[in-house]
Amino acid sequence: MKIVLVCAAGMSTSLVVQRMKKEAANRQLDVEVIAIPMEEFDQQVQDASVVLVGPQVRFKLSEFEKKAEEYGVPVAMINPRDYGLINGEKILDDALALIDQR
Repeated sequence: MKIVLVCAAGMSTSLVVQRMKKEAANRQLDVEVIAIPMEEFDQQVQDASVVLVGPQVRFKLSEFEKKAEEYGVPVAMINPRDYGLINGEKILDDALALIDQR
C-alpha cells in the first residue's frame, strides 16, 4: 500500500509523513508513505494506492483527480486543520478509508 502526499515541497509535509509512518508502524501496517512535489504527480500516481493533496496546492486538486481517475486512484485534499496540527493519525485514517472505498 502506497500513500502519496502532494505538496509544494514544504517542510511541514515531511513532518506529516513522519507522523503517518510512526502511526502506521504502531498499528503494524505495511504502508509506504511519501511526499512529492506537485511536479512529480504524473510519475507517481500510477503506483499510488491513494493520493492526498496538501492544502497549499489545493488549486491543483481537480487536475490531479482527473489524471488519477485513469488509474483508479482516489485523490482527496488533506483536511487543513489536521495538516496544520500535523495529525498523522487522523490523516492516515482518512487515507485508509479512501483506499477501502475503492
